Amino acid sequence: MNHSKHSHAYGLDEIMHELRHYLPSQAPLKDFVHHNTLHAFQHLPFHQALKQANVQFGYTGYLSIDEYKSLYKEGKIKSEILQKILSNHFGQEEAVHWAVKILESPEVENPYSKVGSFRAHWKVDYHINLDKVIHPFLFRLLSAYLDQGISLWAFPLEANGFLESIREIHAQSYSSLFKSDRVKRLIEDPNLRLESLLVILVGKPEAYGWYLFDQQFAHPGWSGMISVLEDQPESLLDRKSIKFEDLVIFECLLEIDALDQKFGENWIPIGVRFPHHTSELFENNPFGEQDLILQCFQEAFEWSYYDEVLAGIMHVKPAFQSPNLPSFQALFCIDDRECSTRRYLEFIDPNCATYGTPGFFNVEFYFQPEFGKFHTKVCPAPMTPKYLIKETADHKKLQKDVHFNQYNHSLVRGWISAQTVGFWSAVNLVKNIFSPSSSALEVSSFKHMDPKGTLSIEHQGEFEGDLQIGFKLEEMADRVEGMLRSIGLMDRFSPLIYLVGHGASSINNTHYAGYDCGACCGRPGSVNARVAAHMANDARVRAILAERGIEIESNTQFVGALHDTTKDEIEFYDLDVLNPENAKAHLENVKKFNKALDVNSVERSRRFATQSKAKSSISIHESVKKRAFSLFEPRPEYNHATNSLCIVSRKSTIKGLFLDRRAFLNSYDYRKDPDGMALTKILGAAAPVCGGINLEYYFSRMDNAKLGAGTKLPHNVMGLIGVANGADGDLQTGLPYQMVEIHDPIRLMLIVEHDPEVVMRVFEANPGTYEWIKNYWVHFVVIEPRTKKFFQYKDGEFVQYIPVSKIEHIEHLQDNVKDKAGNLPVYLIDSI
Repeated sequence: MNHSKHSHAYGLDEIMHELRHYLPSQAPLKDFVHHNTLHAFQHLPFHQALKQANVQFGYTGYLSIDEYKSLYKEGKIKSEILQKILSNHFGQEEAVHWAVKILESPEVENPYSKVGSFRAHWKVDYHINLDKVIHPFLFRLLSAYLDQGISLWAFPLEANGFLESIREIHAQSYSSLFKSDRVKRLIEDPNLRLESLLVILVGKPEAYGWYLFDQQFAHPGWSGMISVLEDQPESLLDRKSIKFEDLVIFECLLEIDALDQKFGENWIPIGVRFPHHTSELFENNPFGEQDLILQCFQEAFEWSYYDEVLAGIMHVKPAFQSPNLPSFQALFCIDDRECSTRRYLEFIDPNCATYGTPGFFNVEFYFQPEFGKFHTKVCPAPMTPKYLIKETADHKKLQKDVHFNQYNHSLVRGWISAQTVGFWSAVNLVKNIFSPSSSALEVSSFKHMDPKGTLSIEHQGEFEGDLQIGFKLEEMADRVEGMLRSIGLMDRFSPLIYLVGHGASSINNTHYAGYDCGACCGRPGSVNARVAAHMANDARVRAILAERGIEIESNTQFVGALHDTTKDEIEFYDLDVLNPENAKAHLENVKKFNKALDVNSVERSRRFATQSKAKSSISIHESVKKRAFSLFEPRPEYNHATNSLCIVSRKSTIKGLFLDRRAFLNSYDYRKDPDGMALTKILGAAAPVCGGINLEYYFSRMDNAKLGAGTKLPHNVMGLIGVANGADGDLQTGLPYQMVEIHDPIRLMLIVEHDPEVVMRVFEANPGTYEWIKNYWVHFVVIEPRTKKFFQYKDGEFVQYIPVSKIEHIEHLQDNVKDKAGNLPVYLIDSI
């Protein structure tokens, strides 16, 4: 809520709007896309937002003081950086005084939050626990109504929306969902309004807002999910009509019903006995001494690492550009997990060149596989594509697995199944412990499409609804041009150019979509890689590109591929189009890719506590693959854990720098974008996408109980849309503990190579992007290309930053990483 403008407005419509704004906005599991958990506070500076979120909702946005002190003792918070932060905050003279205070400060608990305190009077003063009485029934009903395929029976009478379905069930059933005569009358009223229910429950209009926040934030997971589904009904494959207001009305009816059963109809509304004013909920809260200490500790923690990174970049030697063409070029997703893959590939073949670009490869569409009933989005979540790509394949439809047949749930067949199939299921379960292997349970990125199938890439005049099937030639050229220009690859094309999408495989991961490509809306990038490669190989498209100044030689061919980041395996597509010379060269390149993935799996394995290190790279790779098959492995990989950087520059800027898989790498050549047009698009995606990933990891690590999903071990899938603890719990938002346990919670630092003046013009022309930077939800540093000086964004301008860290130079990386599980320093390295 904009406090200065709306602090005295209490219209119910505005209250409902603000309530939905503050609720979590996590989409269903199939579209698990990372975002800023505290998006509702993004209009505020970062530390002020954390203060407001803490006071209003009890969210924790910092580590404990004891944890910060431990980091200081370990050297992860450097004394010289802490002193610098204190000087910036309090001045040189006061910095010494604050240094003593900050290191001697005791831990202070602050469990109070405004939201929840008003409605708590039901339990404390009326002696009725409404949550305990209502939530189990409410959650089961919502799960049944929204079910996407778990239930054997469909929810009755769902066609007219959730509340109308409840009315019809009430009217047609022998026994009512409600016990109170008053509530039975209310549900039968076709003109029932929320305000009339709040009169009964709360009594005073000035307290309506406070009460509704308390009520809905008692289960923010379900409330947030329904709010999302009202705005984005397409988020469900089997669409269900539901409005957020329907949920609130139904819950108010359940509360009145419970209160009437206990007290009769003459109880006093809570707002009459305990007056509350909604404006108090949104009052700004000034910083106290404890807040300032936490801020300084956190900034010192962050800049202790950032300083290392900038010092490392400062020591990178200028790269010599060979006059020869690269042996091959490979475009990977900017995903931080590809940071090490690219590094190893370039060490194995120093003559190759790798690039980073968003993994949908600038082709936005919906994809419908053969035998697929629905089409799904494979581009960034904010995009609304106008195109549909359909797959035609010759393979037979997959047979149903006997373990997942609904007929096994009948009385007779269920008994027979339990005595026969159940026995072998138990045997297979035990077998999987000792020898994990692929099964029907596995979610594999390689199964997203048929590699031998045909895709409807070129538009032939057909439409499906409002969607155009395939792309026209000009549209193809636009997308290939945009992809190549954004990374500065407009000449010197190698004979082979790989477009490598990515995905993940697992057998025990309800958040599997969060492991796939975020740029593909939580799906593998295989289809996008094939589509973009096909477009770039089309001679007619190349003719259009030549007119636009991008000439691609006829012997250059693009190859789509998919890297499975869990198994560290790669698959290449449509190789039959390669000419004999390129086909021969590709066979040699496959060996290089495979060797890079072998050593990449070794680097990854150091994070896994159960992984034996005394093996060859090939045997380690094999054991890493098995993690994806194991039913008992809650950590098939660590996904984006430890992410902390997004670097938008030429690869030569960081060549030979070890960044420990912590960086999103977006290729960019400032020399080919003097006015910042390409940079505008890059930052428009990098800030919300990479920043959103970073902040979801940040907050899930800082407060896993409220802003994360807790441990995944007791999670149950609810209706295929979310997870809950047990059968009656609220939907869990954010990330489970197993995804963030090794994460160092620091904000993302965006590093861009360009003139500060150009970057500032880009900011000023794009308020949405600028909000991330000016409010410090991400840190921002510019590398001035000619002087190589660093300029940090600070309070509306760029000020020079001089790193103080010393960087270690090492000859053999593997000798230094194999037996170390924690985050490693920034190194300059000579070989793998």
